[in-house]
Amino acid sequence: MQIIKNELLNEYVYHEKLHNNMDVFFMPKRGFTKKYAVLATNYGSNDLEFISPHTNEKIKVNEGIAHFLEHKMFEQPDGSNAFDDFAKIGANANAFTNFNMTAYLFSSTENFEEGLRHLISYVQEPYFTEENVEKEKGIIAQEIKMYDDNPDWKLFFNTLKAMYKVHANSIDIAGTVESIYKITPDELYSCYKTFYSPSNMALFVIGELDKDEIMNIVKSTVKDEFMFDGEIKRIEPLETDEVRQKEIIEQLDVSVPMFSIGYKDKAAVLGAKDLMKKSIVTELILDILFKKGSQLYDKLYREGLVFGGISCDYTEHIDYGYTIISGETRDIEAVKHEIFSAIESAKIAGIDEADFERAKKKKIGSFIKSFDSIEFIANNYLSYYFKGMDILDYYEVLKSIEIEALNERLKEHFDNDMSVISIIMPKEDK
Repeated sequence: MQIIKNELLNEYVYHEKLHNNMDVFFMPKRGFTKKYAVLATNYGSNDLEFISPHTNEKIKVNEGIAHFLEHKMFEQPDGSNAFDDFAKIGANANAFTNFNMTAYLFSSTENFEEGLRHLISYVQEPYFTEENVEKEKGIIAQEIKMYDDNPDWKLFFNTLKAMYKVHANSIDIAGTVESIYKITPDELYSCYKTFYSPSNMALFVIGELDKDEIMNIVKSTVKDEFMFDGEIKRIEPLETDEVRQKEIIEQLDVSVPMFSIGYKDKAAVLGAKDLMKKSIVTELILDILFKKGSQLYDKLYREGLVFGGISCDYTEHIDYGYTIISGETRDIEAVKHEIFSAIESAKIAGIDEADFERAKKKKIGSFIKSFDSIEFIANNYLSYYFKGMDILDYYEVLKSIEIEALNERLKEHFDNDMSVISIIMPKEDK
């Protein structure tokens, strides 16, 4: 068993690869009454085409299938629901699917060991029939229609649709009503046998628990079914260093216009540490230029140009990355002008040294504080792990960043040719 330590945080993680190639991580947390576990697969809505590791067959699946599969995993062969069994022992359970990961999780203060056995067991027991798959289609179709009327959701995905020509992350995670009605039990089993194989999954357990007891539970509960050696061959379309369209405007039931400006990363192949550094550098730029306390934020707020401030985030993955800057305003052109001007001015003048040091110290403090949340640690550890990174390296990478990296990234990433805008306008009165 490997021990991964971070001396500064005084945190350590035990890691063991099981005989079936599943990775198990355990972090002891003394003094915490709540315990938490997340079992995740390196599989999300972007995985639409792949080579089966079992048959070597090339498979292309329907959009939204990863999310559909997550829904179906809670239905058990005996007709029960996995959520009900968690409730019986006083545990809180949930699951989520994003572009690159599907995760099943629960937390509890008591009966944790029983809950852990149940978590591992039900995720290893797929049960798809024509009847229960058809029933789920109606449920998910309603969910899709609900999100189609959600202004924040539409604003976000319209930004991605404007940025990406062929990449799957411009497709809604849940798919479309049309695509989910094409999903079959055989297609679900094909995806399950590929992406829910132990070598493509990882378990993270955290809390004041006995390491040996936890590992005994895990080893006695995991199965070897569908295991294989090697990696899954994912077939991904080649995205260009261009955007699909500069602007998407849609009308919905909102009282104030909403905007989302996106900057698409150019294609690059980076190692894990470089990918982490790029992410942190971009986040520091966003903190300095756009978040509360920045000159731009103060100006927009003082002049009444934005409501509730500006939201900005950077998302990175192995094969894509983007920045999104969004907010609400009655004068989109004025706010757009101010944002673009702030970026161009920073490119010319460079990042202010005092702002850089302040933002860096703030991020260090925020990162250290985040280790008070067991949910944050577990979910982010696996998210980073599937991208080839270790979150315990974050502090060292952050500490090593110099201001020159921000100035270089400013010029490289915030390219007007790689920018788009998504706008949600109030519906016009008929």
